[in-house]
Amino acid sequence: MLQTVDVGELAIEAYRSVVPDQIMEPLLETARGLRGARVLHLSATPYGGGVSELLRSSVPLYNDLGIETTWKIISGNPPFFAVTKKMHNALQGETRQPITSADRILYERTARENAAGLSADPQFGEFDFVFVHDPQPSAVLSFMDDSAASWIWRCHIDTSAPAPEAWEYLSGFISRYDATVFTMARFAPPDLPRGRVDIIPPAIDPLSPKNMSLDDRTVHAVLNWIGIEPGRPLITQVSRFDPWKDPLGVIEAFRMVRRDVPDLQLALVGSMALDDPEAWDVYSTISAESAGDPAIHLFTNLTGVGNIEVNAFQRMSTVMVQKSIREGFGLVVSEALWKGTPIVAGAAGGIPLQVADDSGGLLVDSIDSCAEAIGTLLTDPAAAAALGAAGRERVRRHFLLPRLILDELTLLEGIRRGAAPSELTTSGDHRDPICGMTTYTADPALATEFDGQKFRFCSRRCQELFTRSPTGAHP
Repeated sequence: MLQTVDVGELAIEAYRSVVPDQIMEPLLETARGLRGARVLHLSATPYGGGVSELLRSSVPLYNDLGIETTWKIISGNPPFFAVTKKMHNALQGETRQPITSADRILYERTARENAAGLSADPQFGEFDFVFVHDPQPSAVLSFMDDSAASWIWRCHIDTSAPAPEAWEYLSGFISRYDATVFTMARFAPPDLPRGRVDIIPPAIDPLSPKNMSLDDRTVHAVLNWIGIEPGRPLITQVSRFDPWKDPLGVIEAFRMVRRDVPDLQLALVGSMALDDPEAWDVYSTISAESAGDPAIHLFTNLTGVGNIEVNAFQRMSTVMVQKSIREGFGLVVSEALWKGTPIVAGAAGGIPLQVADDSGGLLVDSIDSCAEAIGTLLTDPAAAAALGAAGRERVRRHFLLPRLILDELTLLEGIRRGAAPSELTTSGDHRDPICGMTTYTADPALATEFDGQKFRFCSRRCQELFTRSPTGAHP
């Protein structure tokens, strides 16, 4: 049988103090209609990365809402996770490492073993819905002998331009799902039937240890304990150790800025996950590059830096950095903005959605522009504070956990009724037709009428794109 992940207890009512009523009220109403339903979440790892963090908070909230929910982890050996990491990269457009026939044999054998373990679980036949997260467990459904549940594939990465052979292979497994969920509308592969797609951006848990309030004294004490000097300016990148996050580019940008800010510190904070075998190679490369430079600090979850320390870094940093080249969503951006800390970030994946309309940070596309943006925020504290405050409000409106759960429950309610997810551009009054995001708390000014229908938008940028071309393609 598959490993069940233990989670704590959370109460949805605790979120009323931070989440807008426009989200809380429909969430409670939708949940009442699903009380008694049973949900399974299936993923690859119980720690390290955004998926595990989301599930650790959302699963207990599902249960508090009366929807009995379980989280299980597939099993696999290191070669299997090496294959799924290769698959992950290929789905993001990497073509230098094709999926071989040996890779496929290993992937399918592991899926078959996990399907057998799931079928043997006495609870399995009682589930009404199964969420399967990302490529690692996606083939399990194809090897299930029988399942009365509705299956949803939840893709957390950008698959808008996948390596063709990799997507052709994976899509054979995905075609069996009742629905698919992507982070942004443009992330869905172009040949995937739009009637089977829903768009649900991820969100942060504002009450989790990583995001809960910490006073300045605690923040300084936590970071001083691990060697960060509270009196000096600090920039930090929190991410997996992954080439797509460009940690070497962050180091180079830091050294450029340090010419003008000589007492600047840099922290690179990463997590080592069970399903990411490449992380150690990247970690070794960063270690070699930063060796002998006492102003560069390298931390991992395996060296004692966990959620509280990350929380402290995001609060004490003068500027946060997320120099992603390719990105799924980059939820650490919302984490930083929730603390009111401005961010300099690559214009990749879901990052522009989080910092839309000049909320929270500056977008960059090179090492030079990254260094320039960091320097601008370090030397203009007033502008940095204004960006941080605007970013926190955008996160409050769009990227807190109850909004995510409301979107998911709305999808489940539609599946239960027998209705497939609607076309992205016509899925209701609260759907932004450009990015696909729900807009429960949109500014009334962010609305446009076209052809007798009112459209709402999450940002001025989305509104402007739609106004320019209401029926055309959008970037």
